[in-house]
Amino acid sequence: MNGVTQCPLAPGETLTYTWRATQYGTSWYHSHYAVQYAEGLLGPIIINGPASANYDTDLGAVMVTEWYHKTAFSTWHYAETVGLPQAQNGLIHGQNVFGSGGSRWNATFIPGKKYRMRFINTGVESGFRLSLDDHQFKVISADFVPITPYTVDSILIGDGQRYDVIIEAKTNSTANLKNYWLRATVQTPCSTGVDNPTNIKGIVRYAGGPTSGDPTTTGVTIPQNCADEPISSLVPVVPKAVPQVDLSTAQNLFWGVNVSPVIRWTFGNVSTHVDWNHPTLQLLESTGTYPPEYNIIELPDHKWYYFVIEEIAVRFAHPIHLHGHDFHILYQGNGTFNATEAALGARWSNPPRRDVAMLPARGYMVIAFEADNPGIWLLHCHIVSCPPPPLLSPK
Repeated sequence: MNGVTQCPLAPGETLTYTWRATQYGTSWYHSHYAVQYAEGLLGPIIINGPASANYDTDLGAVMVTEWYHKTAFSTWHYAETVGLPQAQNGLIHGQNVFGSGGSRWNATFIPGKKYRMRFINTGVESGFRLSLDDHQFKVISADFVPITPYTVDSILIGDGQRYDVIIEAKTNSTANLKNYWLRATVQTPCSTGVDNPTNIKGIVRYAGGPTSGDPTTTGVTIPQNCADEPISSLVPVVPKAVPQVDLSTAQNLFWGVNVSPVIRWTFGNVSTHVDWNHPTLQLLESTGTYPPEYNIIELPDHKWYYFVIEEIAVRFAHPIHLHGHDFHILYQGNGTFNATEAALGARWSNPPRRDVAMLPARGYMVIAFEADNPGIWLLHCHIVSCPPPPLLSPK
């Protein structure tokens, strides 16, 4: 991460990253240089391991994103002064049609087989709700965490989030051997929008059925909201309890925005600005002190930490991502943080844990994690026009 663990790589430079895979599941790599990953510097990472339900075939990653016809950097400069413009298109695993050109992502099902799909939202701003006409998703993993399987008609994926699902193909009958739409529906409460919001589609074809042509199937009713899956649904297979504390003592990180002279998001009332020539890790190793605009939160002890992240005066839900850890989602609520309400509703016994969660619009969420992975870690909104908020520095 430029300005955090290292300086950015200059053109023509290379760097080999060596890391230990201590978790398994679905993730992705991407540039953290400004908005560069929106130009395509990204890709999926799959680490194989046990699944919480059986399947026959792993179809691998299926990435979804919006797509702007202007460059990401020119779009970013517009967003700083005016606001993020509407995207021109959306892509399913890098594909879609536009005008008379393009092609759609395709997959083929064999009747009666079970297929694993690994959905990843690699977008820059938009939340998508994924659905496959006339089929259901058995959800088996949220980010890197295997969960007790449950079944839904559609699933919301915020920027940076991943869900692994199993889809059971229909039986071998003439009525079932046809083509079906896989739909990525933009969620307008947390997205500026896309010019063709109902045309972000892929196609699932059945072996023995038509090998070409668009489906004529009808989708399920898609709600327009940006809420995560219910806490009660995301039950980790490997249980872990969170020590119960008085939530009124949790540190509150207010999420807001300043609009003058340019639009700047704030976390903890600070709009983070780091010097790429002096990364935080370099300062840690040299002086151990940081400029206020680096927005450092130091976690000096190996213990549990509790944060309230509260959104103020913003109408969008925001995907909050923590590097280096899975965090536990104790509560997500609407309105101003209420410690009594949160304490009554909090789930302390095996709550969901993941590394990206949706902060409700004009609401709050309470998270907890154990500082057991020393390093310089970024806590940030995964909308790319939001600058990197606080850096966590457990020692």
